[in-house]
Amino acid sequence: MRGVAAVPTYVVMQPTTLCNLDCRYCYLPLRAADRRMPVAVAEAVAAAVNPWAERGRFSVVWHGGEPLAAGRDHLAALIAPFGPSVEHHVQTNATLIDDDWCAFFAEHRVRVSVSVDGGRERNAERVTRAGRPAYDRIVRGVATLRRHGLPFSALAVVSRPEPGLATELYDYFLELGCDVLGVNIEETEGVNLRGNAHDAATVTAFWAELVAAWRRDPRIHLREVEWSLRYASAILDGTDDDVLPRRLDPIPTVGHDGSVTLLSPELAGFSDSRYGDFSSGNVLDTPLAEILSDAERTSWVGEFLSGVEACRASCPYFGFCGGGHAANRYFEQGRFDGTETEHCRNSKIRLLEGVLEHARDHQSPAA
Repeated sequence: MRGVAAVPTYVVMQPTTLCNLDCRYCYLPLRAADRRMPVAVAEAVAAAVNPWAERGRFSVVWHGGEPLAAGRDHLAALIAPFGPSVEHHVQTNATLIDDDWCAFFAEHRVRVSVSVDGGRERNAERVTRAGRPAYDRIVRGVATLRRHGLPFSALAVVSRPEPGLATELYDYFLELGCDVLGVNIEETEGVNLRGNAHDAATVTAFWAELVAAWRRDPRIHLREVEWSLRYASAILDGTDDDVLPRRLDPIPTVGHDGSVTLLSPELAGFSDSRYGDFSSGNVLDTPLAEILSDAERTSWVGEFLSGVEACRASCPYFGFCGGGHAANRYFEQGRFDGTETEHCRNSKIRLLEGVLEHARDHQSPAA
């Protein structure tokens, strides 16, 4: 895996910067402002995406702010330029979901992913702009999805891994009814300056416990665990060189104004005296395909690729994670060419070690 691919597997689109919640760990800088994406931006992105989607599976991920805060009519207008081969996904806090939104999701074939951190007490960080708990509104939105028979994924943020939490979370999401679950240990990035260093043994035990809970009742696709098992299987089969792509997915994030930020959606909306606004161009001025073809000419991207090579040379986990994420390096270390971050430790190294710890603890005794 060297360099940046010219064609992504998905594009992240920001229909609005606005979010109706004010979660305490949120990284977004403009979530109190309603800056909506003009339809011209979507049309420019669709001009590149539609041919890619004709050649293979391709997704557009609508991610704000809170995408539903853009309104149904505006979101429909943004989706309209994309062809029938494009898959649409929306990452939402679910508080605005009602019967009309469910009809919208069905009509436009939008796959829904809900941000929720577990039961009521686990959602203490997810509050309204008035500082009130958002939990009841979240579960009401989820109940509406279920009433309409719409499948959905879930994404949970874990701020403090602790014994018993993984089992509690997995049982909660079984009951919630999602079919895919992603688990993120809170990251220090964007405007969220809270530290994310945790005791190594505690984090490893959290992941091992999550594997055990999943194995007891594997009805949910558990994103991180299945990634880890796929890698472990490839190691055993001698095919681990095929786990990572040949080149990094550029993951273009198209901001509300058409600016394109590569590799890490979390960098969009920020600027730095050394790197500028992290943008590699604007689709209203330059075709997306052209922006991606010149990706490595963006100064910070080149610095990040140097960091990836440093990881390759120094880290035994490189084959699993591929060198980490640009935003984690920048927000934790202030630059892009560093190596191991707290995010690496929490969500890559300890994850894989937790899966292996579970396997060791539950291996069959020798005959």
